[in-house]
Amino acid sequence: MVARTYTVAFDGVEARTVEVQCAVTADMPAFTIVGLPDKSVSEARDRVRAALSALSIALPSKRVTINLSPADMPKEGSHFDLPIALSLLAAINIIPPEDVEAAVALGELSLDGNLIAVIGALPAAMAAAEADRTLICPKACGPEAAWVGATPVIAPATLGEALRHFTGQSLIDPSEPGEVSAATAQRDLADVKGQERAKRALEIAAAGRHHLLMVGTPGSGKSMLAARLPGILPPLSAAEALETSMIHSLSGLLDDGGISRQRPFREPHHSASMAAIVGGGRQAKPGEISLAHNGVLFMDEFPEFSRSVLETLRQPIETGEVVVARANAHTRYPCRFLLVAAANPCKCGYFSDPARACARVPQCGEDYMGRISGPLMDRFDLRVEVPPVAYSDLDLPGGGEPSASVAARVEAAREVQIRRFSQTQGARFNADAEGALLEEIAQPDEHGRAFLTRIAERFGLSARGYHRVLRVARTIADLDGSPRVLQPHIAEAVSYRLALSDAGQAAVR
Repeated sequence: MVARTYTVAFDGVEARTVEVQCAVTADMPAFTIVGLPDKSVSEARDRVRAALSALSIALPSKRVTINLSPADMPKEGSHFDLPIALSLLAAINIIPPEDVEAAVALGELSLDGNLIAVIGALPAAMAAAEADRTLICPKACGPEAAWVGATPVIAPATLGEALRHFTGQSLIDPSEPGEVSAATAQRDLADVKGQERAKRALEIAAAGRHHLLMVGTPGSGKSMLAARLPGILPPLSAAEALETSMIHSLSGLLDDGGISRQRPFREPHHSASMAAIVGGGRQAKPGEISLAHNGVLFMDEFPEFSRSVLETLRQPIETGEVVVARANAHTRYPCRFLLVAAANPCKCGYFSDPARACARVPQCGEDYMGRISGPLMDRFDLRVEVPPVAYSDLDLPGGGEPSASVAARVEAAREVQIRRFSQTQGARFNADAEGALLEEIAQPDEHGRAFLTRIAERFGLSARGYHRVLRVARTIADLDGSPRVLQPHIAEAVSYRLALSDAGQAAVR
C-alpha cells in the first residue's frame, strides 16, 4: 500500500505542489527519503522517528520509503517533516489515508513531537486553496495562513494533536486570521522646515509612484524627508497587502500571523551585497527590492553602493520583477517599488560651498556622481536638489503643511489612477504607462506639446526621458484635478527632469 499526502516546494512566491508518497514494504528495516531532498529534508527521518517515539508509536520492522514527487524538483527546508510523518502514519493505518490525501501539510517537528513554525504558510495556503485541499500547519502559522480565507486551516500544536484530529478523537477548529497589525506612528512633514520644492517632489512621487533622486549637502534633510514619505502614502489595498505579505511570509517577517496594511519602507545600508538587495544567496531568498514591493525602497548614500548593485537595479525598475538566476533554477519575485535615492553632490559633500569644498572641485563632483551611470540616472522621473536650510529658518516656529493634508491629495490622485487603469493589464500608476497608453492618458494641449518639443530638442532628452516627463506631468495634472495635461504641468515636470546642477548632470552626460 502507498499512502500519500501533499506539501509544497517554494519557487519564489509560488508554492509548487509536491506529492509525498510513503510505502512500507517487507524488506530489511530501513527509512529512506528519495526525490532530490537537501540535507534538511534528509534529516527529517530522524526527527520523525523521534517524534513518533515520543507518541509511543514504533516503526514497523520493514522498509519505509518516502518519495517526494516530482523527483526532479529540488526539495529544501524543514517544513517537509509534518507531511512525511502524516503519510507514514497513514501507511501503517494509524490515521485514515483518504483524509491525509485530502490535505496539504507543512511544519517542522521537534524531537518531542511539537510542531515548530516555518516560513511560507501564506503561499502554501494559496496552493492548498487552488487544489481544493485543507491546509495542515503548526499552530503558530495558523493565523497567517487563514488570511487566504478560501480553504480550512487546521493548526495543531503537536503531532499528537494532528493524530487525534485525523482519528476523530479531538477535532481542531479551523484557525481564524490574525489581527491586522497596528500602523506605527508616522513622522510628519510639518516637522520639516523649508525644503518646499523637495516636499512637492515627494508628493508627486507618492501620487504616481515616480522614482526620486535627492542631491544635497550633508545635513540638508534628505533622509528626514524620505522618512516622512510613508506618512503620505495610502494604506495597502487588500490585494496589495496579500501580495506583499506573501513575500514577507517567505522571509519570516510576519509577526504573530498579522498582516500589515502599512506600505513597506526598506532602507538598506550602502554596504549591502547584491544578494541582499536584489535577492539570491542560499535558497534564492527575496532581496530588499522585493521586500519593498508596493512600498518604498530608500537608498541613502546612493553612489556609495556597489556599481554592480546599482546597475542590477535597472531592469527591475522597468519590469517590476526580478529573476534570480541559478544553474538549476530561475526564481521570480515581484518588485514594484518606489525608489527614493539620496546622494551628496561630491565625496566631501560641499560641492556648492566654496568655503568648505575640497581642492578637487569640480572634478570631485563629476567623479562622484559619475558612479551613477547615465541609463540608471535616466530612470529617475524626479530629480531635486536639497539645499542647506538657513540658520534663521531653523528658529522659525513650525507650521508647514501636515502629512495628513498631503496624504489626502495623494490618495485622491491615486483613486483617479485606479479608475483609469482598472481595465489595463500590468499598469497601476502613471509611472507604469507606456506606448499608446501613455499617449492616450497624457496627451498634452497644443501649447504643452510645443513647449515639450522645444525642451527635448534643447536639452537632448532621450525617448525614455521624453515619456517620463509626460508621466510626471500626468500625475501633476491628477493632483490638480485636471482631466487634461496643460503647459504648466509640463513645465513643472520638466523642471524636475533638469533640476540638478553640473555635478548632478555629469552622470547623464
